[in-house]
Amino acid sequence: MSSDVRDNVDRHRFELERNGEIAFATYERRGSDLVIRHVEAAIPLRGTGAASDLMQGVAEIARSEGRTITPLCGYARTWIRRHKEYSDLLG
Repeated sequence: MSSDVRDNVDRHRFELERNGEIAFATYERRGSDLVIRHVEAAIPLRGTGAASDLMQGVAEIARSEGRTITPLCGYARTWIRRHKEYSDLLG
């Protein structure tokens, strides 16, 4: 999944494109912490698992960079709680 997620540094967000539509997670880097402020999927992507795939990619990127994640967004917070394999990333 992480290979499908790209870091749009100029817009401070991770993006996942599916069928020409975008799911994204806005972020802020604070030292080694990755603060996830908001996760959103385009309306045609809602209910398709795109936001979950995006979060998995974000978590894999954070892990590969040695970062922790602080999820300010309710979706991101719930996603990490449900995916225990990434709980070690919580900042």
